[in-house]
Amino acid sequence: MSERRRGISIAEEFEEVTTKEEMLIPLKTYIRYGAHIGTNKKTKDMERFIFKRKGGVYLINIVKTDERIRLAARLLAKYQPNEVAIFGSRLYAQKPIIKMGEWTKFIVFPGRYLPGTLTNPQLVTYVEPEIILVSDPIKERQAIQEAFMIGVPVIALCDTNNTLSNIDLAIPANNKGRKSLALIFWLLTNQILRERGELSEGETIKETPEDFMIMLS
Repeated sequence: MSERRRGISIAEEFEEVTTKEEMLIPLKTYIRYGAHIGTNKKTKDMERFIFKRKGGVYLINIVKTDERIRLAARLLAKYQPNEVAIFGSRLYAQKPIIKMGEWTKFIVFPGRYLPGTLTNPQLVTYVEPEIILVSDPIKERQAIQEAFMIGVPVIALCDTNNTLSNIDLAIPANNKGRKSLALIFWLLTNQILRERGELSEGETIKETPEDFMIMLS
């Protein structure tokens, strides 16, 4: 039935389809940070990660976001810190990846991607990671293309309007919002450190998602 049910919040609707497995944080926290807010467009690739459409905007299934954060963290924790490179071109992604790098010791590249970073040894920015993480497949399409050329797997934060071409693991999330990006990278950081054994189950770093967030003047 397409008619909107009166008095039912988005959080309550999500809770109706939530699995019994405990999530990393309360579902309502994901919603408060806008991690579920997609775009007014959807791709066929992202259909399976979409919960519903509301007010012309596609909403991301936060349960799947949580699952993919866990999966990505488990995978990234298997690598040595200097084998992982993170790219974030968007302004709102730059501080989150810098903070993630401080805690995980991953190699980070905030700002515009310099073509050849993964393929041209003559560049001062040249790196040879075993895996990369990007904040937006559109903004970091050159990094994804180069990673594909050299056989390096790609993990990407993907919004409803993204395609999954040459992406090995998608984390469905709002990859444009200031609050959402801070939260997702904070969650990834914590879960990676848990997987490494540097944090106990349920323990978090001594910084909050707000500390990962770029502040507006």
